[in-house]
Amino acid sequence: MELHEHHHEHWQAKRGWRDYLPLIVIVGVALLMSLASQWPLEIWDWRMWMRQFMGFFLVIFAMFKLFDLNGFADGFQMYDLIAKHFRSYALVYPFIELVLGLGYLANAFPILTSAILLVVMVVGATGVFCALRKGLDVACACLGTALKVPLSTVAVVEDIGMALMAGVMLILGFAQR
Repeated sequence: MELHEHHHEHWQAKRGWRDYLPLIVIVGVALLMSLASQWPLEIWDWRMWMRQFMGFFLVIFAMFKLFDLNGFADGFQMYDLIAKHFRSYALVYPFIELVLGLGYLANAFPILTSAILLVVMVVGATGVFCALRKGLDVACACLGTALKVPLSTVAVVEDIGMALMAGVMLILGFAQR
């Protein structure tokens, strides 16, 4: 089966903020959801806020990938270090994100959840960085095939940001023991 055409589309050389509007909206919604969950609390709990933001973020991103699992896998295999060699990883990746997101929302196995997310995001950031260094000009698979966002340093920043938050949560999880 041929790779889906939408992952081979070339992006204009000069990118503007509108190319990233789907990503901005989704991150903004996850941010608002996590802020709204803090509203009824009498005191701001930044750990809970961060955990909920990460959970909402991961669940939303997983949802978009699940709309077209094969299309996502086709695009993801173009630049992810593991998915390039193992399609099964590309096919299971959205479920990994979903389980990790639900783990954050439920505060289930916080140390394990954060450790796995840290590894997944560092590997992801490395793959995107290498693809950009090679000049790969494709759609980012981060939102599946439903919304088109160019593969760019924004994806690296997104992965590193999530890795940093997972690292903080990991440190906090060990500190609470």
